[in-house]
Parts: sequence; C-alpha cells; structure tokens
Amino acid sequence: MTGGGVDRASAPSGHLPVMFSQALDGLRVDGNGTYLDGTFGRGGHARGVLERLGPAGRLLLMDKDPEAIAVAEREFGTDPRVAIRRGSFADLADWDATSGGLDGVLLDLGVSSPQLDVAERGFSFGKDGPLDMRMDPDAGASAAQWLAGATEQEIADVLWTYGEERMSRRIARAIVARRAEEPFTRTAQLAAQIAQVMPRGEHKTHPATRSFQAIRIFINRELSDLEAGLDAALERLRPGGRLAVISFHSLEDRIVKQFIAGHAKAPPANRRLPQAEVFVPALRTIGSAMKAQADETGGNPRSRSAVLRIAERLHGDGGAA
Repeated sequence: MTGGGVDRASAPSGHLPVMFSQALDGLRVDGNGTYLDGTFGRGGHARGVLERLGPAGRLLLMDKDPEAIAVAEREFGTDPRVAIRRGSFADLADWDATSGGLDGVLLDLGVSSPQLDVAERGFSFGKDGPLDMRMDPDAGASAAQWLAGATEQEIADVLWTYGEERMSRRIARAIVARRAEEPFTRTAQLAAQIAQVMPRGEHKTHPATRSFQAIRIFINRELSDLEAGLDAALERLRPGGRLAVISFHSLEDRIVKQFIAGHAKAPPANRRLPQAEVFVPALRTIGSAMKAQADETGGNPRSRSAVLRIAERLHGDGGAA
C-alpha cells in the first residue's frame, strides 16, 4: 500500500474527499467484491470504489443524513451494482445486504464539508444558523433542545469528555446563567457566549471550537456509533477483507487504534492470573497510521487532522487470507 500524496488523476471530479488515494489503496478493491461505504457524504470515496468494480461487484452506501442519501439516490440509484440505506453504520450488520459478507468497509468519520458549509445545519460557529448539529435531523434532540434542559454538570461533563475543554465548568456555568434570560437557539449566539468567558489570547483557533465539537459528538452519539460500527464491520468482513477508517480527532482515532490492536495483538500476559484462552487474532494491521500529504493539506485545511488506519480480516483460525 502506498502512503504517497493524492492521486488526482484517479480521483473523481468535483469535491475531492480526504485521503482519497490512500483510502482506495488501503481497501485494495477487487472488481468482483462487495464494499460498504458507511459515510457516503457526497460520494467522493464511493465513486472511486465504483470505478474499480466490474459488473459483478457490489457497493453498499449508508449515511444518517437525508441530504447525503438524496445525492446517493440521484447519482447512483439506477446502478444495479449499488444499494442505498439511510442510517448509521453502527447498524450495518442489521442490513440484509451485508449478510453475505463484505470485502471492504470504509468509514470517513466526523462531520462532512457540506454539513459544515451549510449554516442551516448548525454545525459551524463561523456561520450563524439554527443551533441543531444533528447529522440526522429526524432523530433525537437538537443541540438547542439539549442545552435548554441539561444540568450545569451534564454540560460540563460533555464539554470535557468529548471536547477535552479545560474551561468546561466555566463555560457550562455561563450557559446555564444565560439561558435563564434567553434560550440558546443560534450558533453565533452560543459561540459568542463561549468566547466571552474564555481567557483572552490563549487560542490559535476560535475559543468555541472544542465546545462545538463536544456537543456535536454527544448529540450524534458519534463515539458509541463508532464502537458499534467497528464491531459490526468485523462481524461482516470476509477473510482478506479490509477495514479503512479516517478519523479527525484523537478521541475517534484512539478508539480505532485500540480496536485494531485489540483484535490483532494478544494482551500482555499476567503471571498472577490463571492462563487465559489462547489468543486468536481476527485482524492484521496494514502499515502504520497515515496522514494527509502536503499537496492535500495545502488545498484542503480540513485534511490536516485526518488519520487513516487500515486493517485486514484474518481467517477464523488466525491465519492470513
């Protein structure tokens, strides 16, 4: 597998997805295989997979976002090789289309560029819009609804746990005090309140960055979905099938790294405990973690934090496929 820069010659036209060539190389697409893109977004990676599939290949597409699914239906809905399902990749093993096994699973985590760029989705503090943040606008409470009812301690816990925000308690206290006078309904309103209570001059990024990340992750159950999705992918991958995961912050990447390592390496022995059952690896790590190359980060600043990890499913007896 190569770890070089973006292969723009083989990338689809239009929006270039993060780490396109590295992810496609990592999947090692077989023309007759079955692949699942659990985070369709606007289809950049999916187009790359489809270009490599023959008439007998299959591409399964999932996304929580109805707008992403509408794009998938419009651009791929008539291709007999493609099946589309709205929902979280956490539930991929519940989809009948995956029951025959998968030769590759791709997860491009976090919020997509279109979601960030559209103010009405409420993901960005840089664009004023309704304080929503739901990837699936039909599921669960919006960020505004949650902030209206959460306790100060609950808000502080979310900001610390999912955003690693050192000022979590101060921000939570200010949010609760302010909402008693006026509810938070707009992204700019929340961002301004957070900036007001943060120490001056300590931030290279906007002072609301970590808090917005934390609330978004919590509202969308991103980390629990990731844990469930990794388990489901392992269940459905055929021997020799590849798992490719692109993460954008340390919380996601830690989960992916520990998941792969936990299924690839035997845990350290403890002489004080009875001998455990013989460890049989289910995964093989492919290469080391990769980051976007300079030619990509120069044109797409959002790719700077991207980390790609690849693993391969082994036979049930632990032997290589």
